[in-house]
Amino acid sequence: MEVQKVDKVSYDIDPKLDFSKAEHRKVIIIGSGPAGCTAGIYTARADLKPLLIRGNDPGGQLVRTTDIENYAGFIGTGPELMMKMDEQAQEQGCELIFGEVIAVDFSVRPFKLVLFPDICYTADSVIIATGASAKYLGLESEQKYMNKGVSGCATCDGPLYRNKIVSVVGGGDVAIEDALFLSRFCKEVHVIHRRRELRASKPMQKRAFENPKIIFEWDSVVDEILGDGEFVNGVMLKDVKTNEKRKLVCAGVFMAIGHKPNTDVFKKYIETDEVGYIITKNGKSHTNVEGVFCCGDAQDKEYRQAITAAGSGCKAALDCERWLATQQI
Repeated sequence: MEVQKVDKVSYDIDPKLDFSKAEHRKVIIIGSGPAGCTAGIYTARADLKPLLIRGNDPGGQLVRTTDIENYAGFIGTGPELMMKMDEQAQEQGCELIFGEVIAVDFSVRPFKLVLFPDICYTADSVIIATGASAKYLGLESEQKYMNKGVSGCATCDGPLYRNKIVSVVGGGDVAIEDALFLSRFCKEVHVIHRRRELRASKPMQKRAFENPKIIFEWDSVVDEILGDGEFVNGVMLKDVKTNEKRKLVCAGVFMAIGHKPNTDVFKKYIETDEVGYIITKNGKSHTNVEGVFCCGDAQDKEYRQAITAAGSGCKAALDCERWLATQQI
């Protein structure tokens, strides 16, 4: 795996900031999705009095998910699940605050963190749970129909489109994997790709080409998401060669053009792969910086599920607790 080390200084702490009166914590958790909240629950139960910083996207991607059917022991909506996680973390003694981390210094302990605009904290340990964001097309109509037919997670939302026609945007392994998954219960799956050839692996392509439910819309891009004001009912496609436009009727549009981990603020100190996912060691949550741990989608580019994020949040909390027990702090 290629390791990306960023030499260019980014997100530096303003040297004029005074940390002498900064609030200090044994554990600071950055991110309030399933991974961060679970880490908060476990570290609070260990009497570490953690501070959880919600970030600029409280609750993460799950708050934009409607019905949840694949989180063991819970049936409801994404916002409902995150509300319960928040409440449980606070009941156990985790303090949750709103704020966005804009700079860190992990070069020495205690670690330094700055929240917007210039709120300073120090910490003996840090758990990064900032997640990853699905990439979207940037269309105004896309935002209008987000979670009303537009989704960035086929595994999460696909079963809601049983016996319906859907489309998948993309041409890599993720797009084809999503298309194959959706074909299990959808009537038709249209793969929209701007080229004539896929970027997916040959075995994956073979499976897709042999699947009668999967239809390819070659040399095409989505020009607009169409709907009735409430839900998606189609997409307007544009031919990249002729600029000709045509309507494709579908009930759902799944974006599979990649994810971007929310890790830029840490890259000066924390090793990531070429995409930006944080590299953790030996199946645990330890990063290359002793005392800094990572969990959830910020380090998971394979599963990206709420339940796996929560599990990794538990691992990070236990790793953090055990590490702190070995320190003379």
